[in-house]
Amino acid sequence: MFRTKPTILAIVLALCGTSTANAAVVIGGTRVIFPAQARDVSLRLENKGGDPALVQVWVDDGDERSTPTSAHAPFAITPPVFRIDPGNGHALRIVHVGDGMPSDKEVLYWLNVLEIPPKASDVEGKNVLQFAFRHRLKLFHRPKGLPSSPDRAAAALRWSIERGANGSSLKVVNPSPYHVSFNAVDLHAGADSPVSLGGGMVAPGASFGFPLSKDKASFDTAKVAFVTINDFGATVRGSAAVDR
Repeated sequence: MFRTKPTILAIVLALCGTSTANAAVVIGGTRVIFPAQARDVSLRLENKGGDPALVQVWVDDGDERSTPTSAHAPFAITPPVFRIDPGNGHALRIVHVGDGMPSDKEVLYWLNVLEIPPKASDVEGKNVLQFAFRHRLKLFHRPKGLPSSPDRAAAALRWSIERGANGSSLKVVNPSPYHVSFNAVDLHAGADSPVSLGGGMVAPGASFGFPLSKDKASFDTAKVAFVTINDFGATVRGSAAVDR
């Protein structure tokens, strides 16, 4: 799953108002897996719209406000700026240019794909609000020889109900060296209706808490049902008991 955010590109002031906000560039994947032993990986983009699109790409280390000049990440992309004509495609080449990466767990970075639309035509005498769409995809740098496999990471998760100063939460601990991304998490407790807790992600060796509105005592026999997202962007269902 990737995030798409519209960014205001230009505003032309005149007498009437119009807005254009249609993303045309389609990305061939929802995440990028970069094996540590690889020199580079490729990602294909397609222009499904009726106009040419200018695209700019960069990688950051988690700063959503990053720009091509401010971003920090040990990756280079060639070319960083390019045009895709309608009905055509383009393959990004992502190259790892850093060193000193962890060898015992994945590291998460973010691939930014900024789609800049062409200048609107026939807008003489009109207000025009155009948007540039920025797609943000997870990029996982994965060391060679990690134990187990990413497909088994969700089954290794440990779930528990915890109470803190700000209330109770459903805590998930990830002992694996892989990131686990959730599309949905539902908590089942007795005859009560499932509590939908949304999505999220838990990093390798880390924990993540889903806030709960009910008291801990209400979840003594709780179970959790979850939907994770695998390397190919497909959803995988799972369930587990919740420790008291």
